Amino acid sequence: MAQDAIRLTWLGHSAFRLTSVTGRTLLIDPWTETSPVCPEAEKKPRKVDAILVTHGHFDHVGDAVAIAQVAKPATVLAIFEIATWLGGKGVENCVGMNKGGSFELFPGISATMVYADHSGAIQDGAQMICGGDPCGYVIQFENGLRVYHAGDTNVFGDMKLIGELYKPDVALLPIGGLFTMGPREAAVAIRLLGVKRVVPMHYGTFPLLTGTPAALREAASDVAGLQIIELKPGQSTDL
Repeated sequence: MAQDAIRLTWLGHSAFRLTSVTGRTLLIDPWTETSPVCPEAEKKPRKVDAILVTHGHFDHVGDAVAIAQVAKPATVLAIFEIATWLGGKGVENCVGMNKGGSFELFPGISATMVYADHSGAIQDGAQMICGGDPCGYVIQFENGLRVYHAGDTNVFGDMKLIGELYKPDVALLPIGGLFTMGPREAAVAIRLLGVKRVVPMHYGTFPLLTGTPAALREAASDVAGLQIIELKPGQSTDL
C-alpha cells in the first residue's frame, strides 16, 4: 500500500473494503459470506472499524449482522430504518441518518449520505419490511480523497449536484443492468458527476447482470482522461 494512499478492495458485487492512511477499515455493503463471487479468504472479515449499508436488499445488508457481531465495529451506518432494524438484531453501535446528513466516522474520515434511485425493503424471514430509502455515500478520508459509492441506482439528474457539492475523486458505480443502471446509463452518470476515476460494480454476479466494464468504456469513450479501474473480486488498488 502506497504511503498516503487509500487501499480499495473489491469483495465482489457491491461490497468493498476501504483502508485509510491511518489504517481504519471501512466495509461497504457487506455481502460476503453468502456471496457466490466473494473470495473464500474474504468471506468472514475480522478487522472492521465501520460498516456502511446503502439499502436493505439481501445482496447489500447481506452479512452485516454476522460480521458486526464478530468484528465489533465502532460504527454501523445506515439510513434510520435499517439502523433500527440492525439494532433489533443485536448489532451494537448503529447510527441512523438520512440523505444530506454527514457523520464523522473517525477523525478526518466522514460519510455523507446521498440520494439513490432504487427500492429498499428488507427481507426478514417470510416478511418484507420497510427499509427506508436506498442511498449512496460520499466518504472523505484523512488525505482529502473523496470516494462516492452509489449503491444500487439508476442514473438521475441530481448526480450533477453530487458532483458539484461533494466533488468525488473516485466513483463506484453499478453497471450490471436489470436491477440498476447499465453501462449506457452509467456513462451518463460519469458525465454528470464530472469524475475521472470509476470502479464498476454490481455486475457479473449472476447471468442476468449483463453489463461489462468494456461496454462502459465504449459508452463513455468521449470522456477525456477517464480511467475505468476494472477489478476482480479480491483485487485491490491504491487510490
